[in-house]
Amino acid sequence: MPRGARLDTPGTLHHVMVRGIEGNPIVKDDDDRHLFVSRLGIAAAATGTRIYAWALMTNHAHLLLKSGEAGLSIFMRKFLTGYAILYNRRHHRHGHLFQNRYNSISNTIMNS
Repeated sequence: MPRGARLDTPGTLHHVMVRGIEGNPIVKDDDDRHLFVSRLGIAAAATGTRIYAWALMTNHAHLLLKSGEAGLSIFMRKFLTGYAILYNRRHHRHGHLFQNRYNSISNTIMNS
């Protein structure tokens, strides 16, 4: 059965969670942390997404954001794909970094 579409219109508030595949690390050191936050900012600026809060742990991360005109899926693709490519290149690995697709809890904000 196909996955259902996510609730997303511009201005929707999302609590997004991403996890390393099989619980493996998504950051190993401060350089990875800097890269993660840098890619987060780049993707947010490119898609008009507002980041309100984030928490980065070794094997998972939480983001609180408001989707921009591009939508959540475009933002997350730019962010996660860009980060995974650079992480894999830096650590001489290949394959998936994140487990499944990201998980999100959405709530529409009435006032932009």
